[in-house]
Amino acid sequence: MSFNGWIILDKPVGLGSTQAVSAIKRLLREGGEPKTKVGHGGTLDPLASGVLPIALGEATKLCGRMLDATKAYDFTIRFGEETDTLDLEGKVVATSAVRPTSAQIDVALPRFTGPIEQVPPAYSALKIEGKAAYARVRAGEEVQLKPRKVTIFELHQLEFKGESVTLSASVSKGTYIRSLARDIAQALGTVGHVSYLRRTGAGPFGLDKAVSLDFLTEIAKARQLTRAVLPLQAALDDIPALPVTPDQAQLLRHGQKLFGFPAPPGLCMATLEGTPVALVEASADGLKVVRGFNL
Repeated sequence: MSFNGWIILDKPVGLGSTQAVSAIKRLLREGGEPKTKVGHGGTLDPLASGVLPIALGEATKLCGRMLDATKAYDFTIRFGEETDTLDLEGKVVATSAVRPTSAQIDVALPRFTGPIEQVPPAYSALKIEGKAAYARVRAGEEVQLKPRKVTIFELHQLEFKGESVTLSASVSKGTYIRSLARDIAQALGTVGHVSYLRRTGAGPFGLDKAVSLDFLTEIAKARQLTRAVLPLQAALDDIPALPVTPDQAQLLRHGQKLFGFPAPPGLCMATLEGTPVALVEASADGLKVVRGFNL
């Protein structure tokens, strides 16, 4: 049997996203599934923990959609020190004795809600003329990244401790939590860095669906990895299913357009007896295949 679907990993601190994919590949080999394709739906820094959607088999065709999905985070801003990496790992580049109150933080947060512009961290994987920004910084270059537009859908306080505050945020793709923390601290007349970062959601997947590497290791040994695999269409819970006939499914599998198909305009998942056939774009003149699935 081959796996086509998602494992929602609760990534531990210290593991990079690529290392996480390698770990899952190793478990698939141990679980007797060495040929499964594996990808991830959105990088998570080694220092961050939490939701990392791992795509298996045909679900890897949906990784791009996962990257575009809304993400949710809990994060702690520690006030008084800004680091060059804007997190715990870096060296301190600025200090301040100012400590905002919880009330001052509440007043500042609406300024960072909605569409905002932010300058990404110099220590990021963003490419500048083909080379990652962090690699240029490490080579001693001065890096100037351009501000980019992102959207913060939700932002509120979870816990205030005087020296630090923990916030919860729901953000659009391309948002850097480290930049958000830097900018909030500066708006409060001080400096700060991220001391804790946990992703609590990626698209439709939350921590309630996430499993640990230890659990996966256990069930791989028992050859029961299927227990942790969510169906491919779990990533598309906001997309309506559109039942098609076997003949129509055959045409869609060959990438052909279905003319005169009555469906509301927009993205749909064409299904044959509940099995995904293709992600299709419905318009007045029919269905066009966006991504076909080989299930």
